[in-house]
Formats: sequence, C-alpha cells, structure tokens
Amino acid sequence: MTLAAKSLLDNDVVVVRQRPKFIEVTNQYDLLDTAGTALGTVHEVGQSAARKAIRLFTNFDQYLTHRYEVKDASGAILLTLVRPAKIMKSKIEVSDAAGVLVGTIVQRNIIGSKRFGFEAPDGTDLGEIQGESWISWNFQIKDATGTPVGRVDKKFAGLLSEAFTTADTYVLTLEKALAGPTRVLAFAAAVAIDTALKQDDAN
Repeated sequence: MTLAAKSLLDNDVVVVRQRPKFIEVTNQYDLLDTAGTALGTVHEVGQSAARKAIRLFTNFDQYLTHRYEVKDASGAILLTLVRPAKIMKSKIEVSDAAGVLVGTIVQRNIIGSKRFGFEAPDGTDLGEIQGESWISWNFQIKDATGTPVGRVDKKFAGLLSEAFTTADTYVLTLEKALAGPTRVLAFAAAVAIDTALKQDDAN
C-alpha cells in the first residue's frame, strides 16, 4: 500500500458526498474529512453512450455491471469496485491499486434490514455491515467476531439541495484499531451501499 493510499484509507472519519445532479447518469462522489478538505474521489467508469441512455430512460441499468475507481487527492487509483450484473442480490468486488482482489461485499438478504457480508477472496468471513431497520439508511459495521467497529450514517445536506437533486451524503466512522482487508471493505461499503441499494429503490 502506498503512502497516499494509507493516508486516505486510514482516516477514521470520511464524508462520502455524491456530486449533485439534476439528471443522474454517472455516479460521482467526493471524499472529504470533517473539515471539508478533499481526500479523494469516486467515479463510475466504463459507461458508453448507450448505457447512459438506458439509465436515463429506464430502470434496467440497475441490473447491469457497474465499475468505480477510488482515487486519492492526487488522482492516483487506490481501489476499484465492481458490482457484477445481478438479478436479486448485489455484490461488490473490491480490488487494490494493483488489481488484486481484496475481498467482496455480498448482500445476504432481500427482506428486512439489509445485511452485507465482508468476505476474503477465499470466502473467509471478515465481518458485515447491517442496516438499523428495513427503512434505515444508517448502518452498523461489525468485524468477524460480531464486535461493532464502525458505522455509516446518511446525512442530509439540506432540504433545498436534496429536493432538486439526487445527491446523497454518507459519513463513515471506523474504530482506530480496525485494520487490514476488513477496514478496506468497510471503507468501500460506504460507497457500495449507495450503489447496491439506492438503484434498487424503484423495485
């Protein structure tokens, strides 16, 4: 892991703010610290003009593959997130800057409060992230022992901006002691929640 990657991924509090758009065809997020300083960005990549048209005029895009790049403030890629095409349950494959799979965030249920498991490449359980209720956009993060190690909470930027755009803001809070692949997957989950669930709201 590079020094730049460590600087971003080791932050204990990260604000994930979706860039506001009146018409959303490509997801983009800014990663900030609590003072509003830019730490990095997340961009959806690989969308063709046809894909953008599908997203603009239909709901079918939610079933297709989505790819994201997480970059630090200098523009260096730290992580890639891939959500393969899905029918019912979502999963997010998280890889490091070299393209090596760190692990997978796997949706474990459809009914009730949403639960996503963190799995190592060999399938080993690394923890999970779980919604507080079936309508909640606030999530608790637990390690493989079931111990709470962090949260993702949705914050409302303001009634005016949220009324006229699709922008969302999430705040990721992690315990300082959390490290390794579980920390990386928890970090990725702050973006994956919006990717995996928000696009399914119409269902």
